[in-house]
Amino acid sequence: MRRGNNEKLCPILSSKIMAQTIEEVPVIIQFNEVYNNLRQSIKSFATSLKSELSIIDGYAGEMSTDMIYRLSTSPEVDYISFDSQVYTQLDISTAAMEAYFPHDKGFEGEGITVAVIDTGVAPHDDLIKPINRIVDFKDFVNNKKTPYDDNGHGTHVAGIIASNGYSSRGKLSGIAPKANIVGIKALDENGGGSTSDIISAISYVIENKDRLNIKLINLSLGTPATNPSNKDPLCKAVDRAISEGLIVVTAAGNSGPNENTILSPGVNKNVITVGAVDDKRTIDIKDDTIAKFSSRGPTKEGINKPDLVAPGVNIKSLSNTKLDSYSSLSGTSMATPLVTGSIALLLNKDNNLTHNEVKNMLIKSCLDLNNSPDSQGAGMLNLKALFQGDSVEKNEVESISGNRDDLLESLVMLLIIFFLLDSKI
Repeated sequence: MRRGNNEKLCPILSSKIMAQTIEEVPVIIQFNEVYNNLRQSIKSFATSLKSELSIIDGYAGEMSTDMIYRLSTSPEVDYISFDSQVYTQLDISTAAMEAYFPHDKGFEGEGITVAVIDTGVAPHDDLIKPINRIVDFKDFVNNKKTPYDDNGHGTHVAGIIASNGYSSRGKLSGIAPKANIVGIKALDENGGGSTSDIISAISYVIENKDRLNIKLINLSLGTPATNPSNKDPLCKAVDRAISEGLIVVTAAGNSGPNENTILSPGVNKNVITVGAVDDKRTIDIKDDTIAKFSSRGPTKEGINKPDLVAPGVNIKSLSNTKLDSYSSLSGTSMATPLVTGSIALLLNKDNNLTHNEVKNMLIKSCLDLNNSPDSQGAGMLNLKALFQGDSVEKNEVESISGNRDDLLESLVMLLIIFFLLDSKI
């Protein structure tokens, strides 16, 4: 019976080997530091070689289970994992309603570039008028040269970060309305893609960060965490990005409410992992709860996650089909760019902050929602605390209730601005 080296195989591949299946499967092979001999001959082993993943010392391609079994015994191979599918973290079960989280008026993200690795970015008026702030676009799915988004998720995420409200006369601006966007399409029209394409996208960001002044990566996506984090290809890729000076923000996932449901790369101890809050259509934080869909920690390795939470239910942002219109979506995908945009503002204040410094500042600037750390992390981000360096306690906040009626949009917008920027409404 074939057994292979189970320490070198992810659980999915290990099961296939044990079951004696004969099939071609997409894999990511990671090598040890010295792997010149095997590296030279890897093309002959693979049915098709997809890409070299240099930031994790690996390759992606199709390979037979028999060849996987044989490679797992090689001392030059560190780990072989299934090239799993990665998906947008969008919860579509909640009816759409309006929610607004505008920017701090003192800092607007000018000069800060955010890489959005997602389904693409459509040239919405709020991103290209009066100045085009989509400063670069890369397509790993269809190899198109001009910005587009055939799903809509990436455009919605980019809008939460950097919409300037052009189509709504400033009413529906994002958190950092003067920030620049690099749109990287690594997920297809259905919101799915391969782990290897996400790693290639992260490599692209690293290679071009200085040219484009990229400071942040937003990953509103995830895949089940089946590998140990020190072997997980996505976790290793985001670690490399952080070591290169980038700040990485990722979604916790929409696999809640059960525990141990944080997705990769959110399970990585170093990234900033964001869960979602349901604010129940009121400004009163006493009725705020962690969204049912938001993934809970700890990770399977006992790491406390998520790190913090942000509003993620029925968030209104840019449409990818009508380029002067808006739509509402829910998910940890929507909470994640709220944090990313806030960091862009923070970098406006101090452009020299490191990933770890930013993460520590965020954690100290959260409002306790009286939930478990495995659900809320440090709590919900409060922008006044973030920009003033103050810690915030829940009993400091004076609650104000109110319904978000369509006829009172302007008033509600102001109330939410005050809530995000001032913990004493």
